[in-house]
Amino acid sequence: MSNKPNRKPPRQPAARANERARSSTHSRWVLWTVLGVIALVAVIAVVVVAAGGSGGDGKAANAKPAKFETAPQVTVNGTTLPRFDSSAARDAAVGMTAPTIDTVDFAGKPVQAGGATGSPYALVFVAHWCPHCQAEVPRLVDLAKSRQIVGVDLIAIPTGTTDQAPNYPPSAWLARERWPFSVALDTAKTKAAQAYGLPGYPYFVFVDAQGKVAGRTSGEIEPDQLQAIFQALAKGQVLPLPNAGASSSTR
Repeated sequence: MSNKPNRKPPRQPAARANERARSSTHSRWVLWTVLGVIALVAVIAVVVVAAGGSGGDGKAANAKPAKFETAPQVTVNGTTLPRFDSSAARDAAVGMTAPTIDTVDFAGKPVQAGGATGSPYALVFVAHWCPHCQAEVPRLVDLAKSRQIVGVDLIAIPTGTTDQAPNYPPSAWLARERWPFSVALDTAKTKAAQAYGLPGYPYFVFVDAQGKVAGRTSGEIEPDQLQAIFQALAKGQVLPLPNAGASSSTR
């Protein structure tokens, strides 16, 4: 019997080639896995940014960049409503025909608001810098989500717009709030707001199916009160308008 230690036979060239091939395949697999993870993270980041809105850079969430923040021109047809006075015993505008406003939305698409449409509707004038408007818009969005605004059209009219005030631009603000209704822009000089007798923000004008003003109010309105107003407007009933709520004065 030999005392020499047993030695493994030398590796054959084919075995060494197979081992190198397996090592190369494993390295490529690891590389592609890492690259795939990086790509997935990048996609997720893009989706998160898009869903979160622009925060004020002029690009609305899930929408194209706004073309306009104020209307270059607004055409008003009809009699201007008297300025709303919450202290008056009776609103002089009730029963008057709501003036027609021809304007555009954020994308520059022509929009008409006011007048007789055959359906009741409400115009809500809001200013991006108004804290009471910032509180009211989510209430309206929540009511819409819960289908508490049925049989009534709702149009937002951003007005008092200025890039020198907070929460600018209004297009990004309303996009972040997921505003589901139409938008009709006012001019920089608030021509539409003046035609409707705006005293402060937010400002509501409720109009019946015949185009007659059914009621107006200014300031914040609680959700249950809003629901009752919309229900009455849809049925053609007298509106249970609350006393003027918290509001912001015009600038």
